[in-house]
Amino acid sequence: MTALNATKERILIMDDDEGLLTLLRMRLTSFGFDVTVCSNGKAAIAHIQEDLYDFAILDVRMPDMSGLTVMEELLQLHPNLPILILTAHGCIPDAVEAMKKGAYSYLTKPFDDKELHACIDKALSQQRMTQEIQRLKMLVNELYGIDNVVARSPQMQAILQQVSRVANTDATVCISGETGTGKEVIARVLHCNSSRATGPFVGVNCAAIPESLFESELFGHTRGSFTGAYQSKIGLFETGHRGTLFLDEIGEIPLALQGKLLRAIQEREVFPIGARQPIKIDVRLITATNKDLSAAVREGRFREDLFYRIQVVPLTLPPLRERRQDIPIFAQHFLQKSAARSNKAIRGFVPEALQKLTVHSWPGNVRELENVIEHAVIMATQDMITADLLPIVQQAGKGMLAPLTQAKESFERDYLQTLLQITEGNISRSSQIAGRYRSDFYKLLKKYHLFPKNKSDQSA
Repeated sequence: MTALNATKERILIMDDDEGLLTLLRMRLTSFGFDVTVCSNGKAAIAHIQEDLYDFAILDVRMPDMSGLTVMEELLQLHPNLPILILTAHGCIPDAVEAMKKGAYSYLTKPFDDKELHACIDKALSQQRMTQEIQRLKMLVNELYGIDNVVARSPQMQAILQQVSRVANTDATVCISGETGTGKEVIARVLHCNSSRATGPFVGVNCAAIPESLFESELFGHTRGSFTGAYQSKIGLFETGHRGTLFLDEIGEIPLALQGKLLRAIQEREVFPIGARQPIKIDVRLITATNKDLSAAVREGRFREDLFYRIQVVPLTLPPLRERRQDIPIFAQHFLQKSAARSNKAIRGFVPEALQKLTVHSWPGNVRELENVIEHAVIMATQDMITADLLPIVQQAGKGMLAPLTQAKESFERDYLQTLLQITEGNISRSSQIAGRYRSDFYKLLKKYHLFPKNKSDQSA
């Protein structure tokens, strides 16, 4: 089967009138289509079996095989193919029957160019929209499908299990975690794996909104409702109608506005500033914070009733230093992205570089790691990232020194875990890189209760 033309949409025409076929070919070719013509039903079916077409035009009355029969055959092969039936005035009942059996539309002869072009363009516009939606769905799934989230650590696997259970509900979710742990990514994963995926995802950083503008930004305002309100403004709640509203750093919302936010969540309606009637909204709320909201409640900076209302499903993202198993996965992921942007053929990391990444404390979490990898890719001159390209990565964070024995054991454990990941559990390669005999290497693995997942490679 030949590939679909990348630039021109393809149209198949079947009619026993050679003059009309020639005329239609000329007209549609001038419109920019790739046109194939045939004078009988068998030829039309053969073309559909061999090639892909975007549209078909069939004469309803044919000497060898009726247009209805050909149409049924074509639709069996390609159920979504839009088919236009051509008919004479006396054959309109046949055209109506064709519509009942799946034809897109019909035209009576004679017809003009505008009428034909309008019919084709309308059908193909729907096809293009459907294809674009499918393309975007695939793209979104690649970016935010649960199976595609970069995570291997048990902590993140547990988080993703919760995400998969709650995604396709309207439950309010509050995501807690340090800055840079990926709270917005998880919010987008929740949205893209829900029934609201085709609706808008509206994200706002509450810390970036001036206090005087909070109410207008969230709920909107009417024209003339205050000085400077020269025209009406739709609020973020209304913008997210039938989608998801993500309020990042919700702890920064002024206390005076928290009551109105609570009412909007509970009543599912908002009052724009200056409005006389509320506006109903259908929006799923996801919030995030890098602060201890329970402490803010105790200190009177956050309403207790709002706190419990947004904590229907609490998710806490661990910092990167507590899920070091994810560091090599993230590092390779960011390496591929940065290398593609920089048009560089960089394969991976030398063991010393990966070790350096793994033992770093990462106060900036995943965001810091991404920036470090991007810097290394920009500076790289070879096909592997070496340790000297990671100058800003320190072996230990300031003020976090542990006792020597504990630090040594922690380093050895992290080093061995990283080594097993690099070699995919191959003991021979691991011991060779570590500069240890296999027997000594096994003793180290046993000491830290580490066992390769790839059992077939243990004796390789």
